[in-house]
Amino acid sequence: MKGMVFNEFFELVDTAFGPNTTEDIIADANLPHAGAYTTVGRYDASEMVRLVKALSARTQTPVPDLLQTFGRHLLDSFKSGHAQYFHSCRSVFDFVSSIEAQIHIDVLKLYPDAELPSLRAEAAGTDKMTLLYRSSRRMADLAEGLLWGAIDHYGDPVELERTDLPDEGSDQCTRFTLTRR
Repeated sequence: MKGMVFNEFFELVDTAFGPNTTEDIIADANLPHAGAYTTVGRYDASEMVRLVKALSARTQTPVPDLLQTFGRHLLDSFKSGHAQYFHSCRSVFDFVSSIEAQIHIDVLKLYPDAELPSLRAEAAGTDKMTLLYRSSRRMADLAEGLLWGAIDHYGDPVELERTDLPDEGSDQCTRFTLTRR
């Protein structure tokens, strides 16, 4: 996981809970890097899991809720740093359709060692789309938060339904269904 993701998480915690909480969860998580992450460095995803669990214990907020909130925050960060992707899409359906074919391709050009989830989007008519998430990192809650952030950004009247599927090997598999109201 790129250090930029960790730094964005710390920014969210600083803003929502205060810098002291950020320092506390870094200490609680007993991280090998002591909470120092370079933006382009690559770090084990288990460190993020430890941080989120530490924040959950301190705030009494369920881990899925924290990851979804972080997903929304991360989408806002992506919007400011990569506005062209958001402006090139007219709707959340366009945006979701472009993730694997456009955004992930560009991410891999910049960071060839990035470990991205598999996201397969399939349109089912003009008012329905499914997105199949598959990843060994098991961060479907984060993906859900990113989707809610995209729905908010485009202002589309879209319902999001999540279906957790059986794991495939070590991969978490989740289907998200977006339906235009």
